[in-house]
Amino acid sequence: MQGPMGPMGGGVLMANTKRETGRKVQQGNIMAAKAVADIIRTTLGPRAMLKMLLDASGGIILTNDGNAILREIDVSHPAAKSMIELSRTQDEEVGDGTTSVIILAGEMLQMAEPHLGKGLHPTVICRGYVKALEEAVKLLDGLAFKIDIEKREEMLKIINSTIGTKFTQRFGNLMAELSLDAVKTVMVDLGNGQREINIKNYVKIEKLPGGALEDSKVLQGVMLQKDVVAPGRMKRRIQNPRILLMDCPIEYKKGENQTNVELMKEEDWAQLLKLEEDYIQTLCQDIAKHKPDVVVTEKGLSDLAMHFLTKAGISAIRRLRKTDNNRIARACGATIVHRAEEIRESDIGTGAGLFEVLKIGDEFFTFIVDCKQPRACSILLRGASKDVLNEVERNLHDAMGVARNVVRDPRLVPGGGAVEMALSRQLSERSSAVQGTEAGPFRAVGSALEVIPRTLAQNCGANVIRTLTKLRAKHAEQADCTFGIDGNTGSIVDMKELGVWEPLAVKAQTIMTAVESATLLLRIDDIVSGMSKREKPAPGQAKGPQTEDPDQVDSEQMIGE
Repeated sequence: MQGPMGPMGGGVLMANTKRETGRKVQQGNIMAAKAVADIIRTTLGPRAMLKMLLDASGGIILTNDGNAILREIDVSHPAAKSMIELSRTQDEEVGDGTTSVIILAGEMLQMAEPHLGKGLHPTVICRGYVKALEEAVKLLDGLAFKIDIEKREEMLKIINSTIGTKFTQRFGNLMAELSLDAVKTVMVDLGNGQREINIKNYVKIEKLPGGALEDSKVLQGVMLQKDVVAPGRMKRRIQNPRILLMDCPIEYKKGENQTNVELMKEEDWAQLLKLEEDYIQTLCQDIAKHKPDVVVTEKGLSDLAMHFLTKAGISAIRRLRKTDNNRIARACGATIVHRAEEIRESDIGTGAGLFEVLKIGDEFFTFIVDCKQPRACSILLRGASKDVLNEVERNLHDAMGVARNVVRDPRLVPGGGAVEMALSRQLSERSSAVQGTEAGPFRAVGSALEVIPRTLAQNCGANVIRTLTKLRAKHAEQADCTFGIDGNTGSIVDMKELGVWEPLAVKAQTIMTAVESATLLLRIDDIVSGMSKREKPAPGQAKGPQTEDPDQVDSEQMIGE
């Protein structure tokens, strides 16, 4: 890789620039990917081990969620950073399969190493990988079958089988029921078989330490950590409330910029105060004439406005988050109003059955529940400690991702490594039809897919070689074989009988992301890294600030040591 003027390209690059090229870079990337995959390899399957992580603030995180683990880890290698990004992408896209995608991508890169050693060009390997991916996606569609999403028992079984590897599996159907209820609540049918399910904006998980985990429930409405503005004077419980939502302050309007008022007479001061009072009174009258029972505003609410609203028998809540306000609007059918004079009858939300403020522990919580058609909801989680609740929240997030995927695309494939083994067999059979040097990388993708059943067998303490040989034999005997590995015992079981299924969307996304990232990393043949601007001075260099322009001096550097 030396240029005509030496390895550094004839001094074109700065002397302190670090550069790696060719085979060394590819080997470094493969090693980094393997290292990341090895960190979370033991967290796959029902017998997954937990990882204890210490975060920057000294807190402890106990989890076996691939994305949660990698999110907390600091790595320096650029390829390792790229691998960690995969897990985040998978989590945002489908909400599950974050561990599988990293293990699979690491294995894909490892399988490319012997081909690179034989002198095969990386672009040839990438072409073979892409061909294998196209073939695998077609084969996946053939292995999938549809289910009826209206059958609750079937849906619970699917969600349970995909989150059976998590901490919450010991609590039976609880997580599956919570996630299914939440997804069904926020689902909006757009027609033509299209469904909008926005979990991120319209499902809020509220964690309250204390109580038993079994007390967790999906509220048909919204829960907020707020109390009414005037406790004791405003009602804390209202049946069938009329709710008005605002995003403007209910207080005297301040000037946009700094405002100076010069008063010449004492009466002018009284007049000014009266104008403020009249403005707030008019504001409250505009609100009160529509007879709302509850007023919620995102901004401030002055003491005087509180007085007028209390006299009108209206309960008020102030300084709410925008996202919470949007959820209340969606739950009770209200429209957020921007100015008090623009309020119309249609803006008042009448869909809620109960407005109630309750004290739980030392905090007051507002519940707007029993909504007629809630298209937003809150999930109330109870548990022994914050660590337990954080892990339950992560598991619930995965469960909701699975429920959303199945509702959107109700096609399933067998789990437990069965689909990977079937794809591996079919890809190795079809590799003979691939012409030229691409046949080797094409077959390597099939071999790499076996890492999932192999890791499942490893994690439950089974004899890996014997188990995988048996599984290969089973798949060689039958064309549409659904046999995989029971992650609890390590034995070979028919996944149809065991009832372990995975959504097609998750499996397809996992394989696509893994192959595409592997091809991306293989095509890197040069890493150039310049030193950071503020570097420690070289030996013999002066320590003080070295600048000719006094305006460019860094004030922190000027301070004597």
